[in-house]
Amino acid sequence: MATPEEIRRRVENTDTARSARRAAAAQRVGDLAARRTVIVEQLRDVERELGDVLTEAQDVIGVEELAKFTDLNVEDLTGWLAARKSTRSKRGKATRASGGRGGARRTSEPGTPAAENTGDPSGQAPVTAVQEGPERLVARVS
Repeated sequence: MATPEEIRRRVENTDTARSARRAAAAQRVGDLAARRTVIVEQLRDVERELGDVLTEAQDVIGVEELAKFTDLNVEDLTGWLAARKSTRSKRGKATRASGGRGGARRTSEPGTPAAENTGDPSGQAPVTAVQEGPERLVARVS
């Protein structure tokens, strides 16, 4: 039978080897995750640039023609173009929603539903829920 000191030494030897493997695995995962983050950002930059080029070239070449010349899928080209357009519109909405003022009041143009038939004799427009992304905003339209 092993002595208490021998048992302690065996456990320490096993723990040392296991700790070294655990540390190496954690370090490798951390390194790969950092590398992945850099690559994902590079991919976003390339896709953003593709969207910019597609947007700028729309007046001279269409997506279908580009797909034919480049052997790329129309779906890929359309996706990059749509992502670029949606990025621009999202930025615009977020800026207007914050508005720099405490409220998000906007005047309605004549003929718009908010300007007609509010049903409120005071002339104030009803509170309308506006959803932009996962967060809901409530604004009073006047």
